[in-house]
Amino acid sequence: MSVSKEQQQSEKLALIRHSVSHIMAQAVTRLFPGTLVAIGPSIENGFYYDFQFSASGNGTPISAGDLPAVEAEMKRIIDSRQDFVKVIAGREEALARFSGEPFKCELINELPAGAEISVYENRDAEGKVIWADLCRGPHVQNTREINSSAFKLQNIAGAYWRGDEKRPMLTRIYGTAWENPKDLKAYLAFLDEVEKRDHRRVGKEMDLYSIHEEAGAGLIYWHPSGGRMRVAVEDFWRKEHYRNGYEILYTPHIGKSWLWETSGHLGFYKSNMYSPMKIDDQDYIIKPMNCPFHIMIYKNRGRSYRDLPLRWAELGTVYRYERSGVLHGLLRVRGFTQDDAHIFCTPEQIESEILEVLRFSLRIWKIFGFKDIKAYLATKPAESVGEQARWDQALESLRKAVIAEDLPYEMDEGGGAFYGPKIDLKIKDALGREWQMTTIQFDFNEPERFDMTYVDSDGAHKRPYMVHRALLGSLERFFGVLIEHFGGAFPVWIAPEQIAVIPVAENFNAYAEKVTAELRARSREKGYDLRVCAELDDGRLNAKIRSCQNRKIPYMLVVGQREADEGTVSVRLRDGGLRNEAPLSPMKIAEFADYAVKKAEMMDLEL
Repeated sequence: MSVSKEQQQSEKLALIRHSVSHIMAQAVTRLFPGTLVAIGPSIENGFYYDFQFSASGNGTPISAGDLPAVEAEMKRIIDSRQDFVKVIAGREEALARFSGEPFKCELINELPAGAEISVYENRDAEGKVIWADLCRGPHVQNTREINSSAFKLQNIAGAYWRGDEKRPMLTRIYGTAWENPKDLKAYLAFLDEVEKRDHRRVGKEMDLYSIHEEAGAGLIYWHPSGGRMRVAVEDFWRKEHYRNGYEILYTPHIGKSWLWETSGHLGFYKSNMYSPMKIDDQDYIIKPMNCPFHIMIYKNRGRSYRDLPLRWAELGTVYRYERSGVLHGLLRVRGFTQDDAHIFCTPEQIESEILEVLRFSLRIWKIFGFKDIKAYLATKPAESVGEQARWDQALESLRKAVIAEDLPYEMDEGGGAFYGPKIDLKIKDALGREWQMTTIQFDFNEPERFDMTYVDSDGAHKRPYMVHRALLGSLERFFGVLIEHFGGAFPVWIAPEQIAVIPVAENFNAYAEKVTAELRARSREKGYDLRVCAELDDGRLNAKIRSCQNRKIPYMLVVGQREADEGTVSVRLRDGGLRNEAPLSPMKIAEFADYAVKKAEMMDLEL
């Protein structure tokens, strides 16, 4: 089987990065005697190593300020041209060799009987062992294969041993390594851009949302500007769902525990669910998902094949427990609004329904500006429920839909849930990062557990097919991705503030207020509410413009004596955000209102 150039390159970089992680560990133990070494793998774009430093002194005896010294020592090690030599050791020999390293000894003791135990030694030109580590490898043959100017240590973090909060907290040092300095420079420039677009940073600068640890970790407080964005997106979401034959549901936030006992979630998802609360001596649970409630609505009355398909959607807020260590801004939270939908249909309808939901999902992502989309088709795992014939039909309907849309895809063998196969759609953002978003998931479990039926044309009671579909995923995570994709410079229709009216001096505030009022009134006549603000504080003109640029407002209307005399506005475009648009000449107020409404209603991504 041939290996692609991309795969060869990936394997080569992994080899370099794993080797550089060993070099870093060697450097750290030289500079900080008594340091205990844990594990140090290569990871995407880099590597890390976990250490337990000496308990002497106050806290961890290493900081970000020490990283340049570690880098310098690493370069000396690389330049000394050490060999990486693999040595096979017996269990007792390995335990004796690492007797002072409790983390290594724990790993050795956990290896099954007969397992190969390998040690990689770093040797000098005379063959003397300079440093050694328990490791499966592989590594480069000699440090001369590593460019000493193509790596960088990035940051220090805490990490529990084996990811267990009850085990020791270790110090993790992250780094990145590449084949040459040019690639390293390009990657560091990419990281700078990632930092500039970080949704936590942009969200704070634009005053979109906040998180208050003292009031509850992982819970999002949407500010007025963020609320404006949510309303714009949610209104669009509802309109598009109605257009595509969905009905919108609203369901409770809590329910009796038997709902999740019946669905099976209490059996396999309990650790992510919040503890029950007693109401009237019965256990109620705050909902982690919406599907049992949608099923209750389905079962509210008898269903006929004539009723199907049913497409039901909900912007339902759910709550799931996540460990504090994995919470991350909008991307990993404990309370979120899921753009959920469930489709109930007959076996004869399933193929067309899957194709329709895939087309709908792709259309929505493209409207939001994401065109690089790939599907991952997950098949039956070893343990599963449901008849084989249903699995086969479901998987084939997913495959046909992907092929019909000419969508690039990969097979995820055995990656389906135990209750059905699925399609995951992954999108690439403006920086080329891939995000998993849409899921189209068959469920052969819940219709059985809840005894869902419909009466077919032959009078027999049959099980409907049930499909879970999360299009945007959760609104919180979606907005995190959206913020970083656009860097906060949103298209006009999404922008929380679309237009800022800026008087050149305080004596033109009255005209600015008139412009603001007329823009709002004119847009309402057109059936749209432009989001307009007037900058009436007593700051200097340049400061007001800079403030609007920081808030990434698409259009800034500067007004002074000439504009007041002529009943016009001078249009200034947001720096760096309004692509493919020529500078605009001064316009009459109504003319600009019509122009801005057209841009917003067109959902023009190029502005």
